[in-house]
Amino acid sequence: MKRQLILEDGTVFIGKAFGAEVEKIGEVVFNTGMTGYQEILSDPSYCGQIVTLTYPLVGNYGINRDDFESILPAIHGFVVKEVAEFPSNWRNELTLDEYFKMKGIPGISGIDTRKLTRIIRQHGTLKGAICSIEKQPEEVVEQLKATVLPNDQVKKVSTKTAYPSPGRGRRVVLVDYGMKHGILRELNKRDCDVVVVPYNVTAQEILQLSPDGIMLSNGPGDPKDVPQALEMINGVIGKVPLFGICLGHQLFALANGANTERLKFGHRGSNHPVKDLRTGKVAITSQNHGYAVEENSIHNTELEVTHVAINDGTIEGLRHKEHRAFTVQYHPEASPGPEDANGLFDEFMEMIEAAKKEGEPLCQNVQI
Repeated sequence: MKRQLILEDGTVFIGKAFGAEVEKIGEVVFNTGMTGYQEILSDPSYCGQIVTLTYPLVGNYGINRDDFESILPAIHGFVVKEVAEFPSNWRNELTLDEYFKMKGIPGISGIDTRKLTRIIRQHGTLKGAICSIEKQPEEVVEQLKATVLPNDQVKKVSTKTAYPSPGRGRRVVLVDYGMKHGILRELNKRDCDVVVVPYNVTAQEILQLSPDGIMLSNGPGDPKDVPQALEMINGVIGKVPLFGICLGHQLFALANGANTERLKFGHRGSNHPVKDLRTGKVAITSQNHGYAVEENSIHNTELEVTHVAINDGTIEGLRHKEHRAFTVQYHPEASPGPEDANGLFDEFMEMIEAAKKEGEPLCQNVQI
């Protein structure tokens, strides 16, 4: 059965349908990873987006129970050159087609994904629709132009209530803006006693949990759509060591007086080189974001740049000059991608221990 992908600029791609027989509108983006499609499709940071994979064959090792980064995928569609109908892997449980049918996600294969990627790189991300072959492109384009993409993605993917992931080590409060399970796994590996809390948690509520450290997770969309986070971050800086990843990095920058800007087509893939300005070392990183911290906005803040992207020079890491707080734009937990930067979790643990040894008061003026 045939299906269309129609972009707001009028470009039409006709391909083969797979997955659910539904129609979806979303922001069309591309990911350059060669593997890791299961982690990509279940990453909450893709909430509301139609994801194009540049690697030509997708689904060849199937879907398994272990590699999900969330329980409920939030993507609006999948675009691939070729989808494997008969996966071959000892962990395989479902085909990509079967899984998408279960979750109500449409897919389209057999189109020129290289051409689509070049359009996005030239013009920037575009709104698009995956729809039936019967739809008239002119009508769909008018619908796309009139569509305002949602700005409540974080609210949609964040946990609604706090919950524990128990351990016997350091107490870490993990703020869920669209958390990948990989972040939680890395904290669990270090025996942290983790409490996952919603995106709109207050500083008071966090400090009442007597944390040793605070983690700001990744998440979807524009960081300026989450103003609640800025007040919370300002309420905990200097009281508890803090580590932020991706959207957490951008929110940390905004809370400290910096600014963020939209990238033309974003960074999405698992082969992005990042330089650590402190050591001169380069790590190959996994990334998924459409916004970045504006370089010129850092100058009059208490922040210093610690990491930069080799490809385009954008800011990839920040550290507070006075307090124990640092963030990175990329994903040190990988999932998928290289684990070059995994040691940042250990650096976070060391920061917590240093604060404990110095006897810093973690919860001043908190009424339990």
